[in-house]
Amino acid sequence: MNRVFIVAEMSANHNGNKEIAIETIKAAKRAGADAIKLQTYTADTLTLNCKKADFKITQGTIWDGLYLYDLYKQAYTPWEWHEELFNVAKEEGLICFSSPFDISAIDLLESLNCPIYKIASPEITDIPLIEYAAKTMKPIIISTGIALEDDIHIAVDTCRNVGNNDITLLKCTTSYPAPIEEANLLMMKEFSNKFNVKTGLSDHTVGTVASIVAVSLGANMIEKHFIIDRSIGGPDSSFSMNEPEFAQMVKDIRMAESALGVVSYELSDKMIVSRDFRRSLYVAEDIKAGEIITEKNIRSVRPGFGLHPKFFKEIKGKPVDRDLEMGTAFNMSFIKE
Repeated sequence: MNRVFIVAEMSANHNGNKEIAIETIKAAKRAGADAIKLQTYTADTLTLNCKKADFKITQGTIWDGLYLYDLYKQAYTPWEWHEELFNVAKEEGLICFSSPFDISAIDLLESLNCPIYKIASPEITDIPLIEYAAKTMKPIIISTGIALEDDIHIAVDTCRNVGNNDITLLKCTTSYPAPIEEANLLMMKEFSNKFNVKTGLSDHTVGTVASIVAVSLGANMIEKHFIIDRSIGGPDSSFSMNEPEFAQMVKDIRMAESALGVVSYELSDKMIVSRDFRRSLYVAEDIKAGEIITEKNIRSVRPGFGLHPKFFKEIKGKPVDRDLEMGTAFNMSFIKE
């Protein structure tokens, strides 16, 4: 199978400090991530600075009571950091890409040669944004956390209508943290079959179970929020993995990949040797020439150097042509003609 693409999502876990952002990239590399992902927006590109009720978060989230503008003002990654963060990632040997939240963000990211674009769950209905990103002909990753089936159809069709077929749909539960019983990972198979795309998981659950199961179901990509230390706080800290946790997840994913292996009936050298311990037909008690083969004197036992047990019905009731000592591997040549 193809190697799973493991993405460390920085999101707001820099806490407004560029040095923390830089160290987060280096820590993600140490933890075994393939990529670091940013989010490219400002409060003004994402919402309005408005204190009306519509703009206050009251949906039972960890951010309840905040106004959208204030949350995004706290959480955004300053655009003037982007070039340096992309350069640090390159120096570390990590792929750096981002979720743009408006067309001006894509323009900025294009100037930095951003190699991939991810559409966040709430933006799946922003068709002009998806079309603009898809027209770059870069791989497009789309989270489906709050999407209806029709939303996904439209988003995928938007990419394909401009000739971009490099599409990955991520199963995502838009809850922070997400209850594991709501992961619904079988939807990845549905995405693959219905939309003919690559699939993966944007994992907001606590721990590694959902990610490992997703890999076993064929995920091409795993994305997990990443933080240096949850004690620094921040909007996303409570559901983010620290470096040791992320490193363990990477290790578990790579082991899961190894366990999945390939579809093959060929045996390894060790398996071939172990075939010596399969069952075969052996003389179970001393037999005199001319005696009839019975279930008592010829048995299917380990090891596997005798005649295949499938031949027992064929030889049962026939006489042997020689004296046979108990423990002799049975052979067809012992049958009296």
